[in-house]
Amino acid sequence: MSRQPGPVMVASGCGGTGRELAAYAELVGLDFVTRSITLDPRPGGPALRIAESPSGLVNAIGLQNPGLEHFLATELPWLVRAGAHVFVSIAGGSMGEYADLARRLGRAPGVAGIEINLGAPHQVGEGLFDVREPYHAASVVAAVRREFPANLPVLAKLRPDLTRVVEGARGAVDAGASAVVVGNSIPAAMPDGRPGGLSGPAIGPVSLRCLVEVVSALDHVAVIGAGGVSSVEDARRLLDLGASAVQIGTALLHDPTTVARVRAALTREEDPL
Repeated sequence: MSRQPGPVMVASGCGGTGRELAAYAELVGLDFVTRSITLDPRPGGPALRIAESPSGLVNAIGLQNPGLEHFLATELPWLVRAGAHVFVSIAGGSMGEYADLARRLGRAPGVAGIEINLGAPHQVGEGLFDVREPYHAASVVAAVRREFPANLPVLAKLRPDLTRVVEGARGAVDAGASAVVVGNSIPAAMPDGRPGGLSGPAIGPVSLRCLVEVVSALDHVAVIGAGGVSSVEDARRLLDLGASAVQIGTALLHDPTTVARVRAALTREEDPL
């Protein structure tokens, strides 16, 4: 089995293609989760796509991405050459699409793992397979696990929905997920009323509660904490409460040095000499 990710990861979509982050963080050895990749290119949603809220951001990006072929030809090779451990986030409109993505990524040199986006705040509106029910999410995980190399990790990223997160995590792991990522944007609205997702410090306490619930109920499961992490204190709190790793996302849009600073601080704590 390959190494498990952590302790610090770049959350999906928040490190750009990697080129944008490279000026602010050493990519060598960094666990980097790409933006969600779909089989076909997606132009994304109309402007306005990002709006600040009093304690975070609301986004309606619309899963903009160049599609799998372009990603494999350009973005993935660049990240691999830069030395990043590349975890490819995937999203699909059907279980067949998820399986196809997993099969083709499993043959791509340099892929360290897959993260399945099971927590988009508005799946149906984005044309994604509806995984609001835990058994649907488990079916997607199983389809991906069957097609992806057994020695590479599959991460299942779940929405921080307190009423379903433990059930969702249990189903994902039983279906073959190597770890679950607890924390994603939660359903919200853009200023013009369009559906969007709220992220950042505003959702930190919600994600923390979900993390604690999953860790308490499933003590054998690797849980990656996300949602509102912007400092080494935030990261340490999640790790102390049972997270195997943390993801940093929205904070990078305010301060792109965040992941480098938190990673360096945690490394010093682990190896003070």
